[in-house]
Amino acid sequence: MALSRRDLLIRAGGVGAAAAAAATTLPGCAGSTKTNKPGEGPRYGMVIDLRRCFGCHACSIACKAEQDVPLGFFKSWVMVSEKGSYPAARRNFLPVLCNHCDSPPCVAACPTQATKLRRDGIVDLDEEVCMGCKYCIQACPYGVRYMDPVAKTVRKCDFCLHRVQQGMLPACVNTCNARARVFGDLNDPGSAVSRLLASESVAVLRPTMATDPRVFYIGLDPDAYTPVKNQMDY
Repeated sequence: MALSRRDLLIRAGGVGAAAAAAATTLPGCAGSTKTNKPGEGPRYGMVIDLRRCFGCHACSIACKAEQDVPLGFFKSWVMVSEKGSYPAARRNFLPVLCNHCDSPPCVAACPTQATKLRRDGIVDLDEEVCMGCKYCIQACPYGVRYMDPVAKTVRKCDFCLHRVQQGMLPACVNTCNARARVFGDLNDPGSAVSRLLASESVAVLRPTMATDPRVFYIGLDPDAYTPVKNQMDY
């Protein structure tokens, strides 16, 4: 019977070794964290303009359809909250996804290098190498990873890497009715995402975590974000 790379890792006792290691950076196990500088290639990021988002959830649906996300789980979703009281009450809509951090704690926590920060800034996950130890789920301060109940591997947003490699936009960006999501090359000063960053005041989620996210928000109300509980059910 042919074994996958993941099966080989598990049968070789990788899970036991990972459990015995420290829960922080495992020596020799962290993937590359060097990203492209201007002139070396693209470095992708996203700006979400919350002034435009009206909570239609089309991005969440597009993501689930494009990525075949199982029921009960999401790679991208819209967090809804209410603030104030009548007559000044309002609803806030906050799309959340993997932040594709420049200093991703998930990469440092992965004992098999299944999670890596690509040179183009996308934090990618190789499901053939992932052994399902859940270290990355615990390490992520944004709660945007989950254990696939069928494949028994971790899954997350990858900016629709398969689409980006073909010159297309991520499914959530392509579907956004309000054009609230803007994706592009942060190393290109002429790109739409770079122009927004240069002209607008932006914020990131949980800046005190020092992960240097590459998903930026315009009009972010800090009270609209509640840290998500990591899903460790499977």
